[in-house]
Amino acid sequence: MTIPSRNLNYPTAIKFGAGRIRELADHCKANGITRPLFVTDPGLAAMPMVGKVVDDVKRAGLGIAVFSDVRSNPVEANVIAGVRAYQAGDHDGVVAFGGGSGLDVGKLVALMHGQGVSLFELEDVDDWWTRADASKIAPIIAVPTTAGTGSEVGRAGVVTHPETHEKKIIFHPAIMPRVAILDPELTVGLPPELTAATGMDAMAHCVESYCAPFYHPLAAGVALEGLRLIKENLSRAVKKGADIDARGHMLMASTMGATAFQRGLGAIHALSHPFGGLYDAHHGTLNGIILPYVVKANRRKIEREIERAAAYLGIKGGFSGFLKWILALRKQIGIPHRLADIGIDTRRLDEVAAMAMKDPSAAGNPIAFSVRQYRALAKRCVNGDL
Repeated sequence: MTIPSRNLNYPTAIKFGAGRIRELADHCKANGITRPLFVTDPGLAAMPMVGKVVDDVKRAGLGIAVFSDVRSNPVEANVIAGVRAYQAGDHDGVVAFGGGSGLDVGKLVALMHGQGVSLFELEDVDDWWTRADASKIAPIIAVPTTAGTGSEVGRAGVVTHPETHEKKIIFHPAIMPRVAILDPELTVGLPPELTAATGMDAMAHCVESYCAPFYHPLAAGVALEGLRLIKENLSRAVKKGADIDARGHMLMASTMGATAFQRGLGAIHALSHPFGGLYDAHHGTLNGIILPYVVKANRRKIEREIERAAAYLGIKGGFSGFLKWILALRKQIGIPHRLADIGIDTRRLDEVAAMAMKDPSAAGNPIAFSVRQYRALAKRCVNGDL
């Protein structure tokens, strides 16, 4: 095989460890941010944890304000409202705080506040990102409070289109946060069901990036080690939420999954995006349910890679053993087996299949599924026919 020519990019500065949120003001100052807009979701905004963080930043002399009009599946209106708040407060940077929704909206506010193009003109298609004026993009500090999306080291944000209900990936290399603060203490209060769902999101990132059919051995290695951390810590984090070591390892695994998925994602995300957009379902839960169906559907192309992963992880039985491990882990942490178990039916399978084919993640699947194959796969996910 001729080794292909590739451009490889690796992430932002990562500050990892319990209690490191107390460094937030220092990192803002070091990156020229004196008036940060603190972007988060309404649930977090109401928590004492956020009040304490904001007060600490104020005491450091920074003019911080909170914006929390963020849906769990963000829409364009959330970004537009955030841009208005950014401009009205004369802010000069963003602190994106929370799960994937808060992080994505924060990054997109930093992107859009000075642009002359609309949000969806910057979709991750070809070189559309060059339409943006990079000099207008504000610096970003990212603080994840869940271990799942890994958006704190990503160069994109996901937003649901108001008319088509498609989840659109908005991309620009300059929205990669300058600093990511990974403080496991911030994730301790996450309920078990959300710990499980976000953990399966991280797992989907690791599995898909590991199996993507592109040359990126750095990403493959990071994804594999991320899987090991998930195998050893996700169940612990779900069952013992105050286990700071398990929480820390899951935060790192989440960041590793997102670092790795620049290699590519696949049919798990190509299906979870339309199901999420059409049914407003939780992204991590969708990924957790869909994951084994896609792994099995891709078997003829990924069996050798999965056998190597199973050996590294200490899982016996090769491909079949790996699939059984996924199913056992899901059951252990309370992830449903069927999409029907979370209220999704088969009435919109044609829409799902058509949207999956167009989703950018589909390009990274080891097998180029047809619309008919995506429909059949989606139906199996709904009905539990593994």
